[in-house]
Amino acid sequence: MIPLHPHGLYAITDGPRADLLDAVAQALAGGARLLQYRDKTDDAPRRRAEAAALKRLCAAHGVPLIVNDDVALAAAVQADGVHLGERDGDIAAARAVLGERAIVGASCYNSLDRARAAAAQGASYVAFGAFFASPTKPMAPHASPELLRQSAALGVPRVAIGGITPDNGGSLIDAGADYLAVISAVFGAADVRRAARSFADLYSSHRESRP
Repeated sequence: MIPLHPHGLYAITDGPRADLLDAVAQALAGGARLLQYRDKTDDAPRRRAEAAALKRLCAAHGVPLIVNDDVALAAAVQADGVHLGERDGDIAAARAVLGERAIVGASCYNSLDRARAAAAQGASYVAFGAFFASPTKPMAPHASPELLRQSAALGVPRVAIGGITPDNGGSLIDAGADYLAVISAVFGAADVRRAARSFADLYSSHRESRP
C-alpha cells in the first residue's frame, strides 16, 4: 500500500472517457498526490480493466489509487483504498476486506458529527463539501470553511470537495484543508497537466497560513 502524502491535490476521475489513462497520467505529472477512480456505470469488465491500469499508473508515480464506493473492485485490483459515501458500508468492513493499511476515506458532507464518528471508526481521512456550487453534484449540501477549522481536533486529514478552482481553493487550504478534491476543474480542463499543477502550486503558496 502506498501511504497518504501529507497534503495536496486529490484528483477524481469523471466517469467513462476514451482518454482516461492519458488524462490521469497528465494529472499525475501535474502533481496530483491522490487519485480516485470514480465511475458510476455498471460496465464491470471495463471498470475492472480501467482500475487495474490506473493502479499500475499510480504505482509508477508513487501515488495511492482510491476506488470510489466499490470495496470489491478495490480488492480485485489491489487498490490502495476505497472512498465510502453515506450508504457504501462501514469502515471496519472495508478494512476487513482491504487490510488494516488500506486508505479508507469517508464522505461527511457538512456534518461534524459524522466526521467525528468516521474518525473514531478509523477513517484515514474525512471529506467535507460541497464548498462551492458543484457541476458534478449540483444538489450537494453546502459546507462552510468553518467546518474545516472545527474538525482540526479530529486528528485525521481533511479533504475539501465541491466546485473548487485554483481561484477559490486557497481559502480552503487556509481554513485547514489537507487535500483539495477536484473533478471537473482538472479533468474537464483543456490542459489537464497545467490544471493539476495550478492546484498543486496552491499548497506551496498557502501552507504557511494553514492552522
